[in-house]
Amino acid sequence: MEDYLVGIGKRIKEIRKSNGQTIHTLASKADVSNGLISRIENGRTIPSLPVLLNIIKSLKIDVPEFFSGLPQYGENNFFVCRSADFSVIEKEEDAEGFVYKLIFGKQLASLGFEAVMLEVQPGSKRDKVKTDAFEFKYMISGECSYIIGEEEILLKEGDALFFDGRIPHVPVNNVSKPAKMLVFYFFINNEK
Repeated sequence: MEDYLVGIGKRIKEIRKSNGQTIHTLASKADVSNGLISRIENGRTIPSLPVLLNIIKSLKIDVPEFFSGLPQYGENNFFVCRSADFSVIEKEEDAEGFVYKLIFGKQLASLGFEAVMLEVQPGSKRDKVKTDAFEFKYMISGECSYIIGEEEILLKEGDALFFDGRIPHVPVNNVSKPAKMLVFYFFINNEK
């Protein structure tokens, strides 16, 4: 599991060096400390979603390219998603206490992207699942344990997690309050 967290830092370091940027230059542009960039690059911490997006912007690379190495497709520079258009996604029939709301979904050539708001209720129940995507989770509120393979990671408000969804995984809410997280799925279609 730690390989995926470390991978984010390695990717940042790789792009930073290919751009000829120093840690100090990147930190200044992203409005974070040199120490934070160093800790991220060395896999000792994972940035929150806003910090990660600032770093990616400061690297002058788009989000899909950062995660997949694929070029950006499409003519528009932006997409607007209105909250009134969010739709509830039906997931596993035997899952209790999970509410998925689709915020955004787009297929750009061989890269598919979805953003989902997930609420995990206390006492929720579900077996581990697999997805054909890399997943990025950002905890908005509450806390839950994320079980990925045989690893268990406690996520609290403001924490972020990135992993290969092909590994069996499930969030577990062991506290008395709902946990809410923003989930990004990056689907790569390898069919030619």
